[in-house]
Amino acid sequence: MTDASARVDAWLWAVRVYKTRSAATTACRAGHVRVGGERAKAAQAVRPGDEVRVRIAGFDRILVVRQTIIKRVSAAVAATAMDDLTPPPPPREEVAMVAMRDRGAGRPTKRERRETDRLRGR
Repeated sequence: MTDASARVDAWLWAVRVYKTRSAATTACRAGHVRVGGERAKAAQAVRPGDEVRVRIAGFDRILVVRQTIIKRVSAAVAATAMDDLTPPPPPREEVAMVAMRDRGAGRPTKRERRETDRLRGR
């Protein structure tokens, strides 16, 4: 189960970062995976101690390889195979109030749309 090294796409799939191995491979091809600061190809080897940065949904996850695994394992075992150094997301700011229209009021007029845009700061 543990080797000296593993393919980065197989490791990302095994530790449950991606749902499928093909999704991990696609992310590598798109340049969303970095190992040691360099863009990683899907077949690049990772070893314990390597830092892997994965860009998912516009945010970077910073993972440190503790154990190289190539078979998909339970979530508890997957958590022990990596250190997640990802900083917590920034606190959500107050969301601007969304203009609500009465049900059945129809489409807004051009004047009402301009007022709505002005309120939203567009």
